[in-house]
Amino acid sequence: MEDKGKRYNGFGDFLQKVFPFKVQKIAVNAGFTCPNRDGTKGWGGCTYCNNQTFSPAYCHTQKTVGEQLEEGIRFFSYKYPQMKYLAYFQAYTNTYDELGSLLKKYEEALSFPEIAGLIIGTRPDCMPDELLDYFAALAKKKFVLIEYGLESTLDKTLARINRGHTYAQSEDTIRRTARKGIYAGAHLILGLPGESRNEILQHAGALSALPLTTVKLHQLQLIRQTRMAKEFAQHPERFHLYTVDEYIDLIIDFIERLNPSVVVERFVSQSPKELLVAPDWGLKNHVFTAKAEKRLIERNTWQGRLFI
Repeated sequence: MEDKGKRYNGFGDFLQKVFPFKVQKIAVNAGFTCPNRDGTKGWGGCTYCNNQTFSPAYCHTQKTVGEQLEEGIRFFSYKYPQMKYLAYFQAYTNTYDELGSLLKKYEEALSFPEIAGLIIGTRPDCMPDELLDYFAALAKKKFVLIEYGLESTLDKTLARINRGHTYAQSEDTIRRTARKGIYAGAHLILGLPGESRNEILQHAGALSALPLTTVKLHQLQLIRQTRMAKEFAQHPERFHLYTVDEYIDLIIDFIERLNPSVVVERFVSQSPKELLVAPDWGLKNHVFTAKAEKRLIERNTWQGRLFI
């Protein structure tokens, strides 16, 4: 593979091609909820979900979008004064509100001259055409990446974890997004209960057939005060929690089957220790990534080696 000898298509390399300057994501909690929590699609959310797991210290719902960005920019600009930023609307479903309210929050972020674009985390069943039209117009002027939480390509799994949408909806929304000229990303959890190793690897083939820009992978983590953690306590035999080495080989087998044009945004996620039930690997994300890169070299393989 190209780019500094990397054997996979990394997100940092992708951003270097898109931007002539350094960029940094700043996570924003814009106070949205989710149709799977308020009764529109269901109650209680997905069985694995506790959104405290991805809220940086500077990101609190009581603060406006602008206040959160100001704090984030202040934090990073001390060390990198020339840095530009991507406002990352991360927590819950960031396209789930009245159109006017949504646009007001996006425009509040875009009013900062340091903000070079938006990354929007959402569900594939929460992207109406009128909002997609807004993002399509914005993408002609700014960087726009819509990250869709797919979590699995299997409907049996989506039903089991109470996602409230089908994989067909995921496919349709990703295709609609790409047709509008907008970068589309997919988020996947590897190791969900009931999925065999072979089924997990088949996700790579399914995603490779879609017009995706990025894929974000992470290991199944059991989080306190979630229904999945309770299920694990009662029926641990239903789960296979990967060791670090097992998971490294799993993701390498996965990206071998993945279209080499798809950008791999990350391999793992790191939940706060106080919320994590298992598996507790005790590894920072960059340490895990270094181990994975070393294993790719040991196996003399690369992203897309088995892609058809």
